[in-house]
Amino acid sequence: VQLQASGGGLVQAGGFLMLSCAASGRASSSYSMGWFRQAPGKEREFVVAISRSGLQSYYADSVKGRFTISRDNAKNLVSLRMNSLKPEDTAVYYCAADEGNGNNYYSSIQENYNYWGQGTQVTVSS
Repeated sequence: VQLQASGGGLVQAGGFLMLSCAASGRASSSYSMGWFRQAPGKEREFVVAISRSGLQSYYADSVKGRFTISRDNAKNLVSLRMNSLKPEDTAVYYCAADEGNGNNYYSSIQENYNYWGQGTQVTVSS
């Protein structure tokens, strides 16, 4: 599967962005999906994951209540709505696909993800 992330940009603190991850080559319903981010000089970190069915999701504490993940398997699309953005959210955001079994499976562990998109830059100004 190939993943294409888009939707990044420059936004002021308190604003919002919507990231999208389009899957091609194989149905996205075959994978649980996740978003990770990497800020300059820092390790890549987990943001959020969603199960194949879309019924389960798991958020990092730093984004809980501000970010919302969703998926449309008919369109092979995963979206990340990011509200109340903070300067510390500035990073390159990557979507990833995990072949782990089960419709309710999801993971926050990077090593479990088999496929990665190219990343999209999110910059939040103060």
